[in-house]
Amino acid sequence: MPKQVDAPRQGVDSAISSGMSIRTKYEGASSNEKPGVNVEDAVKSALLDADTTASREMDTLKTKEESADLTGTSQDGGIMHLSRSDKEAMALLVVLYLLQGIPVGLAFGTMPYLLKSYMSYTDVGIFMLCTYPYSLKLLWSPIVDTLFVTQWRVPFTSLTLSLGRRKSWIVPVQFLTSIALYLLANHTEEYVLSETANIYQVTALFFSLITMAATQDIAVDGWALTLLSEENVGYASTAQTIGVNIGYFTSFTVFLAFNSLEFSNKYFRSEALDYPILSLATYLKFCSAAFFLVTLWLLIFKKEKIEGRHSTEMSVRQVYVIMWRICKLKHVQLLTIVHLIGKIGFQPNEAVTGLKMVEKGLGKEDLALAVLIDFPFQILFGYLAALWSRGDRALFPWVVAFVARLVLALVSMAVVHGMPASSESIGGSYFLLIIASTVLNSFASTVQFVGISAFHTQIADPIIGGTYMTLLNTVSNLGGTWPRYFVFKMVDFFSLSECLPPTGVDPKHVDRILGQANVSLPLSDCISDTGRDYCHSIGGTCHILRDGYYWTNTICVALGAVTLLTFILPVCLRLQKIPSSAWRVRLDKVIN
Repeated sequence: MPKQVDAPRQGVDSAISSGMSIRTKYEGASSNEKPGVNVEDAVKSALLDADTTASREMDTLKTKEESADLTGTSQDGGIMHLSRSDKEAMALLVVLYLLQGIPVGLAFGTMPYLLKSYMSYTDVGIFMLCTYPYSLKLLWSPIVDTLFVTQWRVPFTSLTLSLGRRKSWIVPVQFLTSIALYLLANHTEEYVLSETANIYQVTALFFSLITMAATQDIAVDGWALTLLSEENVGYASTAQTIGVNIGYFTSFTVFLAFNSLEFSNKYFRSEALDYPILSLATYLKFCSAAFFLVTLWLLIFKKEKIEGRHSTEMSVRQVYVIMWRICKLKHVQLLTIVHLIGKIGFQPNEAVTGLKMVEKGLGKEDLALAVLIDFPFQILFGYLAALWSRGDRALFPWVVAFVARLVLALVSMAVVHGMPASSESIGGSYFLLIIASTVLNSFASTVQFVGISAFHTQIADPIIGGTYMTLLNTVSNLGGTWPRYFVFKMVDFFSLSECLPPTGVDPKHVDRILGQANVSLPLSDCISDTGRDYCHSIGGTCHILRDGYYWTNTICVALGAVTLLTFILPVCLRLQKIPSSAWRVRLDKVIN
């Protein structure tokens, strides 16, 4: 069973590291704090004062992050003991991250299920290309962190509105997102929920939405570090986790449930109707209004603090040069390869298993319920995984969870195979089995997520911690994004089906009967819901000769096992023994 929350986790920079993401700030440390780092060679003496301040900031971030991860409370007694200004900052961050989670939940969660009703797995794979900006935002994050305006004068008026480094990006991006959601809401039947919809147009629309969400994420991550006081900045990751997950589950779990006709009639209506409680168009308009109102309030009433004189920053060029130097490190290259191939083995389980269950008769609302039940377990598992991943063996739990996810991919495949036919109802006991499969997959995925995040924090150079962490998280996210298109393509490639004509029909009339309902639909399409409905509408019977899901999942699990034994395991055992000094880069000739 796919762990749906992976999507936002992979598209969102890891919750553990988000609190210490200072993307373009120069962060220094004295030479005796980190072995192997010679600050005098890296930074000119004119920047030493700024370096010392940034070093203290990084130390504070690490301390608070670890405290918040392990106990859920800060050293001063927890969230309830925050100052009023910090509570207001937390509330604002949660709202901003919640807005970010709305398009993410639609793209990663809801849309594949809606599209699968009338499109092939290949088409769904093409659509998943729209999620790439979340894994590639590193490419433009230095620009977002560097270019800004302090104020904006409203055209044809004397009114001047305050902006700043972060609001310069958050305000226009969220206004554009509001407009895009509203326009999309008015054309859902034409561009999204139609058998004649162009998958490339749908992908382009959501590609734009995810690009804007990724840009907003960059700006909000940076703003979190100045919104919160220095001693409570570790709560930035808490705000991100809460906000993004609420937005994601609202757009995925909650929407799918209330968009289900069966769910609406069963639980909320005394008399059955032929439409759900919540349509996609209505939901998009509601989200558009939410984006607009929050952004309007932000523009008028929220003033961004001016960063102090110690917020010395590198130029865009310098940040890109540093990223290139990091990429040239041999250990980073090995870790990059591990990231890029490490999630292939369980991608079919994550991307296709849920769709296959719906195809075999599991209601979308039941699947949404299973994911919702899984949510509190994720919180618990995150706490346990954080405890397990501390120390100098952070990659050990990641490797153990890797093996578990490969095994669970086979278990999930068996659960799908054992599901009753579409015409039969799924009993309560089997539904509990589906939930158990979901929870186990969640546990293994969470352990991997927390483990690799802990390893990233251990190896990142504190002098350029923000850039280093963003680079590592981007590569990790990309490893879970790039295989999905090929996974969906493989499922269609290995699938073989046919529409058998009604029994007793004169063979001379078979071609005419099979072609009368929809001449544009290939007769071999009995995989999509539309294909099956077409076949049944002419009295035919769908016959699946070969289900590409089982072939794809088996191939990927086997490939994952081989890469684990031959490359990933030896490399991980080697990388976790390498001293932190080996992960450092020289900054001389970069800071001018």
